[in-house]
Amino acid sequence: MMTAIEKIRSEIDRDVFDYTQLMSVLQDYKKPRDTVTRLIEQRKIIRIKKGLYIFGELWKRSNYSLESLAGLIHGPSAISLDYALSWFGLIPERVYVVTSISTGRSRKFTTPIGDFSYRQLSHERFSVGLELRKNNSGNWFMAEPLKALADKVWCDPRCRPGKSSYFKDYLFYDLRMDELQLKSFISETSVYKITNAYQSQKINYLFEFLLTENS
Repeated sequence: MMTAIEKIRSEIDRDVFDYTQLMSVLQDYKKPRDTVTRLIEQRKIIRIKKGLYIFGELWKRSNYSLESLAGLIHGPSAISLDYALSWFGLIPERVYVVTSISTGRSRKFTTPIGDFSYRQLSHERFSVGLELRKNNSGNWFMAEPLKALADKVWCDPRCRPGKSSYFKDYLFYDLRMDELQLKSFISETSVYKITNAYQSQKINYLFEFLLTENS
């Protein structure tokens, strides 16, 4: 007879699963909730947040993706801000918090596999400049490089430009951004889409500076 974890693993194909799936697999158990609690204590399954789980190290079939998990933890959301800037090689620091934007309220989650943060944007500002990415572990939305930068500028309370030249110090001294890498991402089409969605003088100054520097 299979153990509880063997039964769960045999009936759930993906390494990420939810409470409904667990209860379906364990429906013949007298106390399925107690069984789940015991499996969590044994680290055979890991609770990411209420209702969302992954298999533990000995039972997973592939490496999980923090990026795809971010979209499941709180959504709708897309990877952006510091995590995306690091992903694209625009800032030198390795970012340990998976940062996202969302149309839902701003939230932070501390989980057994890492920390996740979400900053709320309006639907118009959220939805522009996103691309769908995927790997063997799942799919997720990620901001394009200029969109991630615009989100960073918008969400950073320290960033208070009075003119476009402000961004020379902010980008290259404060954020220590790679200037050549940044120039490689500048596109007038992307600039137009983002500024049109944001309708913000702060963002206008940012792209005015970038287009002037790139001319």
